[in-house]
Order: sequence, then C-alpha cells, then structure tokens
Amino acid sequence: MSTVSCCHRMHSRSCYMILTLAILCNCVVLFYLVHKQNDIEVRESGPQRNELQRNLNNLAISYASQNPVVSAFEGEVTIVIIEFEMFENDIPGTVRSILKVFPLIRIIIVSHKRPYPPLDLPNDNVQLVLQDTPVDQRQSTGRPENYINTPYVMVVPDGTRFMTNYLPNNVLKTLKKLEKTSVKIVAVPVESRVKTQCDNLKVDLKRWTMEYSASVNQSGNFKLCGFISPDPVVILKSAFLHSLSVPYVRPFLQGLFIQASVHHILTKLLYMKSFSKGTELFTNPHNQWKHDRNFRKRLIDLYKRFGIKKIVTTTGKIEWFGCNRDTQRCFGTVVDDIPEYIYLSKWTPPCCLKNLRETAKYVFQLLDQSNVKYWLEGGSLLGAARYKDIIPWDYDVDIGILRDDVKKCQFLQKADDLSRTGSKFVDSSGFVWEKAREGDFFRVQYSQFNHLHVDIFPFYERNGIMTKNTWFKTHRQDTEFPAHFLKPLTRIEFVGIRASAPNSVKEFLEYKFGKGVIENPQYPNAEKLKKKLSLNQQYKIAKIGS
Repeated sequence: MSTVSCCHRMHSRSCYMILTLAILCNCVVLFYLVHKQNDIEVRESGPQRNELQRNLNNLAISYASQNPVVSAFEGEVTIVIIEFEMFENDIPGTVRSILKVFPLIRIIIVSHKRPYPPLDLPNDNVQLVLQDTPVDQRQSTGRPENYINTPYVMVVPDGTRFMTNYLPNNVLKTLKKLEKTSVKIVAVPVESRVKTQCDNLKVDLKRWTMEYSASVNQSGNFKLCGFISPDPVVILKSAFLHSLSVPYVRPFLQGLFIQASVHHILTKLLYMKSFSKGTELFTNPHNQWKHDRNFRKRLIDLYKRFGIKKIVTTTGKIEWFGCNRDTQRCFGTVVDDIPEYIYLSKWTPPCCLKNLRETAKYVFQLLDQSNVKYWLEGGSLLGAARYKDIIPWDYDVDIGILRDDVKKCQFLQKADDLSRTGSKFVDSSGFVWEKAREGDFFRVQYSQFNHLHVDIFPFYERNGIMTKNTWFKTHRQDTEFPAHFLKPLTRIEFVGIRASAPNSVKEFLEYKFGKGVIENPQYPNAEKLKKKLSLNQQYKIAKIGS
C-alpha cells in the first residue's frame, strides 16, 4: 500500500508541475501577445487595423477564454452605456466588443424606457436598467447606482470598440494617479471624422449662464478640459458620479461636464490615443434628422433643469434658452418686491435683462422723438450709476416724465384714451402700451405674451417740488423731490445708450435712498428677505457682489 501511495503522490506532483508549467507558458504567450498588440496599437492610430493585429487579438482572446480569471480592471470597473437611440444603435456590437476583451466585466445599459425593438444582448453580466420604473416595481430598480459596486465607472458611447485591454487599463491607471487633484475624470476620444475639441467651461448658476472658451491647458500627451466633443470614453470614481445631483441625466456627457464645472472639477483628455469606432450610425438622412431632433430636445430639457438660459460659445456667439417675445417671462408675479429667483440665490435671468434693455431703448427713442422730457427713476438710475446698466437682480425699468408731455407722445395718448375701455395699444413693433391698473402711470410691455416692462410715471411741479398722483409705500425711494434736479436734465450711460437723468445723480439718489446707496448694494426689502431664508441662503444672499 505504501508503495502504491508513494507512486500516486509522485504522479500527482508531476501533474501539478506540468499544469503549473502550462499556466506559466500561457502567461508568457499572453504577455508576448499583449506586448505585440500594444506595439501595433501605438503605431496604428487610424480606424483600419492590419491583419497581424487581428490575428494576435483573436489568439489572445482564445487564450483568455480558457482561463477566465477576473482581471484587476474587471474587478474595479463597471461599464455604463447610456447615450443611444432606440430606432438605430450599435449596442450589441459595442457589448460584444467589450466582452471579448473583458469577458467577466459588468455592463450596465441605462435606458429611459424599455428599448424597442429589443436589444440583442448576452444575458451574463449585462444589466438593462429602466429609469422610468414600471408601476409594479420598486423605485430603486430604476436607479443605475444600485447595480454598481465597483469603485470606478467607465461610460462608453454607443458604437465604441475595445480592441485590447491596454488602453482601458492605461486610462484607469491615469485616473488613480490623480486622486488628490482637481482632475476627477479621464477621457479618451473615440475615432471620428470630427476633430476632438477640448474647451474650458464656466457655469455661473447665479447668472443662469454658461460660457465656453478654448482650452490652452496642454502638456505632453494630454489636455485639461472642462468640456469635450464629440463624446469620448470617460472613467471616473463611482462615488464622485453618484454624488452629483443628477448623475444619469441625458445628454449624459453634457450633464456630467456641466455638473463637474459647478464643482470646479476638470477632465484630463488623453488625446494621443483613441478607441476604435464600430458601425457608422445615422447614415440615413431621416434617422440623422431624428437623432438631431432628439438630442436637441434632451439638451433643452437639460438646460431647463440646470437653469441655463444663456450660452456663450468659443466664437463669442450667444445662444438663448430663456424667454422671448412669444413666451411668458421667466418669473411670475413679484411678492413683497422680492422676485422668486432671489430666493433661489440667483439674479435676473439674462434673457429678461436682454428683453428689458430692448424695451427701455425703444421707449427712450420714442420719447426723444416726441420731445417728451423723461429721466431715469429709482432703481434704474441707481443701476446706471453703479453698473451703467440695469441692476443685475432688478425686474423692470422706471422712468419719470412731465405730466404735461403725455399728449406729445401718440402712443401714451392712445394708451390713456383706451384705458377708459380697459384696452391696450399694441404698436407696429409689437410693444404693448397701457395705463396701469395699479394707479396713475403708464406701462410699456415687451410683448403681448412677455410682460417685462418699463413703468412711466407722470410728475408735475408744485411749489418747487416734483410730485405725482400714485405712490408705492413699500418703495422708500418713491418720494417727492426738489424740481431743481430736473433743471436741467443730464445724460448718463445706461443699457448701451446715453439716457436722460436728473442732474447731480449721486445727490439725487442719496436724497431718495439715503447716504452711501451707490457704494453699498442691497436687495429690495432686505430684512424681510433675510427672515425667510435659511442661514446657508443668507450667506449666499449676502455675497451680492460675487
């Protein structure tokens, strides 16, 4: 028995030695193949790979499939695919490409609703997450973060191809080296006919504005960017992604870069390498039109959700996503002289300021042409003295005129005549002239739909004092004043023109508001505002000049 046992043990040792030697040989072969692939990948940057690389790739995959051990990348990274169209996509090809290189990696496909036609996907390690949770399921089933338990997430655009494991591993290593920096995202382009663009991105939520500028942060084989187009592959920490207010909003990368900018986070673009591209999508003009339309709709919804109303491109062109002549203004009825947006720690939407400027310049021009004496009043004159413009959180423009001059302007006269029937006058330029219901003054609205307006208050002189018939008790600046401030009138820069104003502007404003009013900005009804805000909001509100 002892002899047989001994032989059996010797035979087992021989088997183990042979098996170990075989594994070592396989590792050596795999190392050689990957090394050769990397050499080829460095030399070949175009969409066409030569025959040798394809053969090496297939041979490497064959070896890897015989020894399915979870790699470090597979254990640390979850792949997410979110940006695709249901009517035409390359999701199956993208997934197969990834699984050939990383057969055990977890892939999450995030969709607004169940794709139709259905996606042809392998069952193993591929999870479809529907953000619009069916009524018979829990809300948690529609949250992608509940399916991710790896420290890193790699978001891959539809149609991307993984050729080897070199580039994904390199991207992960790069991100790990940036742990203690402001760079929390690493990106690599996907082959495209469009040149990869790296821009700086500044998001100013207080001013509802987003501004792009060309990035000059370049060093060696990478650039530091705030925004990248067309869509690259990106990798970031799962914890950082899931800390964002809307981590899986679409368009995904636009939403990611905007939220990153708000938190002063940069992206490192490794532009010397690129992932391969699979099937060219949307070659059919109709499908391209559908894709462009869908993308535009998602983008507008994204801007609305983030409160972006003005975008300045790298060329200086301005795109508007706020109110216009055919829409209502961006805020509702003002209560206690405090617009709603101030409670949100924001200033007047830039589209509203733009429309107010246009209305004011139009009114000033007509009054000048009609020889009507007018002057900037209240907060509008204060804005001119401080900023040469409308106060950044103001919502109308106030001017005074001489009551006897009303008849000189045909539009004011028509508004006065129509007020007896409750009607308004719409001039040929689309501006609306009316007698205000709140008192004895006039109002010129931007349009019949958009009620941004200029208020025109008729004053008359009595015993050397300028007075009027309607007063607003909540406006401390709404008071009588000596007539000498209008004798003569002067001009001051306002909304891009030289507008008429009282003489001795500083003295006039301090007579109305109090000493130091120009140098010490305050929100209207500041004490009441402070009582209604949390401590954190009070801190933000206090930073008026920021």
